[in-house]
Amino acid sequence: MRRNSGFTLLELLVVVAIIGLLAGYVGPKYFGQIGKAEVKAARAQIDGLEKALDAYRLDVGRYPTTEQGLNALVVQPGGVAKWQGPYLKKALPPDPWGKPYVYKSPGAHGEFDLSSYGRDGAPGGSGEDADITNW
Repeated sequence: MRRNSGFTLLELLVVVAIIGLLAGYVGPKYFGQIGKAEVKAARAQIDGLEKALDAYRLDVGRYPTTEQGLNALVVQPGGVAKWQGPYLKKALPPDPWGKPYVYKSPGAHGEFDLSSYGRDGAPGGSGEDADITNW
């Protein structure tokens, strides 16, 4: 006699249940790491923008004004003769959440303030919603 080989419905349901339990355990841990990676990426981008701003200051003699903004690192602002840019290899990046960085010069905490408002895009917050700053 020949026997049909294969899986029974009960065996398939047990396997699907085990996969669901594993996904329920691993999923939150994985997505928690994504948030931490975005915060680290924002800190790295702020560090890179600080270095570009310092190079701009060495050439021009001052940091860009708030009105000129970070765009002065990519496009020569009007009336700035000593500009030797662009100071960024690529276009001005948004923060990891797709929002523009906030730049103020002169800043309240130093010669310039550079920050991202985090995941929520609003000042303040905690955790992944906390502001990421250069001070």
